[in-house]
Amino acid sequence: MTNEKHIQQTSRYQAMTILEKIEKSGSYSNLLINDTISKRSLSSVDAHLLTELVYGVLQRKLTLDYYLTPFIKKNQKLDGWVRNLLRLSVYQMVYLERIPIHAVVNEAVEIAKKRGHFKGISQFVNGVLRNAERKGFPSIEAIKDPIERLSVEVSMPKWLVEKFVCEIGFEKTKALGLSLLLPSHPSARFNPHFISMEEALSSMKEEGFSPRPSELSSVGIVADSGHFASSVLFKEGKLTIQDESSQLVAPALKVAPDHQVLDACAAPGGKTTHIAQYLSKDAGGKVTALDLHAHKVNLIKENADRLHVGEVVEGMTLDARQVDTVFADATFDRILVDAPCSGLGLMRRKPDIKYTKKESDFKQLQAIQLDILKQVAPKLKSGGLLVYSTCTITTEENDQTVAKFLTEQPEFERIPVEVEGKAKNCITDDMLHIYPDDFYTDGFFICCLRKI
Repeated sequence: MTNEKHIQQTSRYQAMTILEKIEKSGSYSNLLINDTISKRSLSSVDAHLLTELVYGVLQRKLTLDYYLTPFIKKNQKLDGWVRNLLRLSVYQMVYLERIPIHAVVNEAVEIAKKRGHFKGISQFVNGVLRNAERKGFPSIEAIKDPIERLSVEVSMPKWLVEKFVCEIGFEKTKALGLSLLLPSHPSARFNPHFISMEEALSSMKEEGFSPRPSELSSVGIVADSGHFASSVLFKEGKLTIQDESSQLVAPALKVAPDHQVLDACAAPGGKTTHIAQYLSKDAGGKVTALDLHAHKVNLIKENADRLHVGEVVEGMTLDARQVDTVFADATFDRILVDAPCSGLGLMRRKPDIKYTKKESDFKQLQAIQLDILKQVAPKLKSGGLLVYSTCTITTEENDQTVAKFLTEQPEFERIPVEVEGKAKNCITDDMLHIYPDDFYTDGFFICCLRKI
């Protein structure tokens, strides 16, 4: 194999390519990483490095750009791949001490030679990195404006920092931002009908995992690292991957075995299959899971069958805003609206989210959320419960959406969300607000509404 071909196979070259695709097309980082690992049959070591580099650069992109500022002329135009190569290199120089700096610089120069096709680019990359190594990177503490300094420190756009500071205060925003720089931990939900907590932990330990019970969910297990989807329990359908905070949604519905439940925005089916655990086919219980796209409805059905709850799950390709065309009023005992949202609660696992959102997105999403709530509301029986949840942490999409819905729908009242474990400490105004720094889970919001 020639040196040129070898360079293209390296984790660093592939990481640069993935970062370029994310910026150009808005592709999801996790999907690109998984696709690259699969197509190139990367070893576990190379796959780990690739993942660490991509997520590391995305998590700290604004910080890395600040470190590069003294070494790149102001307004100098750089191709996207060059800037990402420099970010990758600086990330390794600052945060990956196990990699010698000379090795980082040498490989960056080789990548630049291969990708750039002319000597000037590789000389530029070499000059920037050697200069940075010699002079050192600028101190973030030198930034006088506290909002701008925090923006660079936690690598979050300044407007978003300002928004969170306004809503939750400076110290909470800082804790939130710093928590997003730490890696996420694997979490899963087991089905207590098939296996107990003790049996689940024992089985996982036998396979080399180091699991422990979730502090938030009685059916959740977590670990500091590991790939739960490779476990025997996952393959047997006794375990499924689900974030701890997400596991709190289905219990909030208080589902009985004979209930008719509507999961209005269901894909990929994590909450649907959790709801299904409370239902009984013999008692007539069923959860109807909706999604706009047929392939996602198929995914819900596949997940339900894998987890052995398919007999109480019905998938349907339907926009939740069109439920009136299919269902009569007062059809359901319980309705879940896990609404489309900005997803800012997922910033640890999907760091690219924080760079792509705009302030106008929140109001636009709120309009969609309210439309869905308005359309499904008549389908709930009197005395029934409607749970509204999101994986975001913005006031517009959470508290304000609920307040506007209650103003427009006086037949509904807000009741306290019932949760277990440490999540009880995150209930304010009867609603659950979990931020990513609270338990190092996804950020999440849950509100329970009863039809009077």
